[in-house]
Amino acid sequence: MTTLSIVIPAYNEEGAIRAVLDRVRAIGPALREAGFAEWEVIVVDDGSQDRTAEIVAAYPEVRLIRHPVNRGYGAALKTGFAHARGEWLAFLDADATYPPEALPELYRIACADGADLVVGSRMGRADSEMPLVRRIGNWGFAFLLRVLGGAPVSDSASGMRLLRREVLERLYPLPDGLNFTPAMSARAIYENVRMVEIPIPYRERLGQSKLHPLRDGVRFLHAIVWTVMTYNPARVFGMTGFGLALLGLALGASAVLWPGPGGWPFPRLFAAVVLVALGLHLFAVGTLFNYIVSLFHKRPIRHGLFGRPLFRRPLEHRFLPIGALSIAIGLGLYGWAVLARLTAPPFPAPWFVPAVSALMVVMGTDLFTAGILVRALAELSQRELRIQQDLEARPAMMPSAELIPQSRPLS
Repeated sequence: MTTLSIVIPAYNEEGAIRAVLDRVRAIGPALREAGFAEWEVIVVDDGSQDRTAEIVAAYPEVRLIRHPVNRGYGAALKTGFAHARGEWLAFLDADATYPPEALPELYRIACADGADLVVGSRMGRADSEMPLVRRIGNWGFAFLLRVLGGAPVSDSASGMRLLRREVLERLYPLPDGLNFTPAMSARAIYENVRMVEIPIPYRERLGQSKLHPLRDGVRFLHAIVWTVMTYNPARVFGMTGFGLALLGLALGASAVLWPGPGGWPFPRLFAAVVLVALGLHLFAVGTLFNYIVSLFHKRPIRHGLFGRPLFRRPLEHRFLPIGALSIAIGLGLYGWAVLARLTAPPFPAPWFVPAVSALMVVMGTDLFTAGILVRALAELSQRELRIQQDLEARPAMMPSAELIPQSRPLS
């Protein structure tokens, strides 16, 4: 028998909770027709100071769980999940914005597509009553998750979802606040949870909204970026570094093509070199971070700056020769500048070549050190595999520094 647990977090919702419960109670026949043999409704009162709990208590078929103090939206959902009995879990808000009538369709989609998590998207219908500010914010967060997660997402913060109980272990830990849902979406992508979205109607809430656009927007941003950082930091560091390097190249090109009336714009050229060096440094940091994350997870995870290899051999495996070349060029550049008397007047910018050469030496040292660490981490990542090979007297399948088990190339 398939059982559904519907969890409704509520905080000071006396004006809407009765209508929501009446609508949930009315979908019983549709749930049975969709394939549920049993279902339960759990309302978690998150420290309400109004009559929310009193109204819910008047519904004998509804399980009421009360927090003595307000702990947050995510905390209320986790409490409901912990007390739920169903193999399937669903949740929706208590403010009458989400349609409980869509739950049977969410389950049919889950069964048809073999999905672990079905999200009701508020962004897929023209009749959505979402306020413009929140619509723009939701579009921005969904776009960020598509860029950083590499998966199509239209509504990263939807508060109406259906999921298999068994995937909770892969989705946890999740935050206690309103950023519970964007963090869930980000983790679902990297935990290879099969997630699908279907458009649902969305209505303006009854009563005052608990969402603060600026404060909660910052929390949503933090939840998405930090979750991605714990799975694929090269995506965050690498894209930032790639952007800085492109900006540096553009700045350098503008200095060469349009130097201005005063001759060579050395400050602009130096800024371009600094930006390129910063970009390479961030890429190297992200690469090392990815290797560490791979060691922690010990299983296949999504890797890479753009989601697929750009080179036949991953770029981080070339850090040692690239770093050595950068050091050599920096030292050679400085020696040439001294011989050509470019480090003292009357050269218009005697500081420029020494500064650039020093930066290249530092950048080369950074890459050379990163290359050594990459090799060491690759050795550690294959330690268990090589121990097993030695115990079984089997030949090694690959050079130790070439691959991380169960990971994809980073670049």
